[in-house]
Amino acid sequence: MGVEVLTLHGHAVSFRREGEGPVLLLIHGIAGCKENWDEVIPGLAEGCTVIAPDLPGHGASGRPAGDYSLGAMAATMRDLLLALGHERATLVGHSLGGGIAMQFSYLFPEHTERLVLVSSGGLGKTVNPLLRSAALPGSELVVSGIGHGARAVGAVLGPAVRFSGLSVQPDLAEIGRGMTRLADAETRAAFLSTLRAVVGPVGQRVFAGDKLYLAAEMPTLIVWGDRDPIIPVGHARRAHAAMPRSELVLLEGVGHMPLLEAPGALVEAIQRFVAGRPPSDIDPERWRALLRDGA
Repeated sequence: MGVEVLTLHGHAVSFRREGEGPVLLLIHGIAGCKENWDEVIPGLAEGCTVIAPDLPGHGASGRPAGDYSLGAMAATMRDLLLALGHERATLVGHSLGGGIAMQFSYLFPEHTERLVLVSSGGLGKTVNPLLRSAALPGSELVVSGIGHGARAVGAVLGPAVRFSGLSVQPDLAEIGRGMTRLADAETRAAFLSTLRAVVGPVGQRVFAGDKLYLAAEMPTLIVWGDRDPIIPVGHARRAHAAMPRSELVLLEGVGHMPLLEAPGALVEAIQRFVAGRPPSDIDPERWRALLRDGA
């Protein structure tokens, strides 16, 4: 299998597909791409079909000028899943991808088997000040400068670091790669549209707290690094307390990118969760009762 491209609604969606069995849909974070999952895909593909797409405006996928809201992203993921012949999947979302995964499970519970939230957005207001600054009106020139500056610095420092034998932490390396992508005008526009849909000057705009009671019907795993500098680990603890039947795994000494910093531990946690928790079987009457009663 490997990397494939599918056209949805007139726009290319690039994705990697590996393995056979129950479906895991891996959704990366903002300014990321499907390659963020490279270290975990081989392990997860042992007994599962793993699908890792580039979100619209990211990686090798198209950059439409339209809607970059969580709902629009979730709908694209649903359409990709159905176009590939799969009715249901376990959603695994990192950072922004966690917010998309939660939105997917809320909008399309009949297509969701389980939910895995990795350093997820949407579970509190606090977020790193740099992201709040990038979401400000008029930040386009600053973000453009960051992108071009990161590209120039990377061109000089990359060979020097390799020659010296020094190493760079995986999370810092990925942040650097994400910054270099912002030198491209279309990528930068998509990044800002996506960021402003979920982050404002005072923090995260989107908060799933008023709908977490619906997790009573959705097996949920929360995985977080206890040294996350982007989204505080307190979000994980509060979400775990508010989500019935959820499981919480905290990774010691890990930052915002467990999929790069601790891929083995992440694979083990997901494999154990999928093997031990039967998929959700949403009963329409029960769902209606939850929505009606709010509990």
